[in-house]
Amino acid sequence: MTEYLIAFNDEWVPPHTAAEMSAKGVAARAVVDEMRALGVLVSSNGGLDESTLVCSVEARDGEPVFSDGPYAETKEHLGGFAVVDVADDDAARYWAGRLATALDWPQEVHRFPGAGENR
Repeated sequence: MTEYLIAFNDEWVPPHTAAEMSAKGVAARAVVDEMRALGVLVSSNGGLDESTLVCSVEARDGEPVFSDGPYAETKEHLGGFAVVDVADDDAARYWAGRLATALDWPQEVHRFPGAGENR
């Protein structure tokens, strides 16, 4: 089995009313619950956005320097993710498609390198 990250950026999510977001949450939880029931879910989390950012860290002279900002120049923030452990790319695509359909916003699929593999 191979682990895959299925994720979306918060900026890909169009504005929604509270009721619409609640309905999206119900739809996404159903897919995540199915992943869990089938034993393919490793971990998941949604509800990440700019407001959940704890800090920024960079290396200076070999030491970590933590700050509340400035942050790396980016307009994108991780919005949510699921890590699945499935047989192949097609299975990862299947689950990403299920989430994209349930949420009605794009998902990305990334394959983690396997044990002993280089990037």
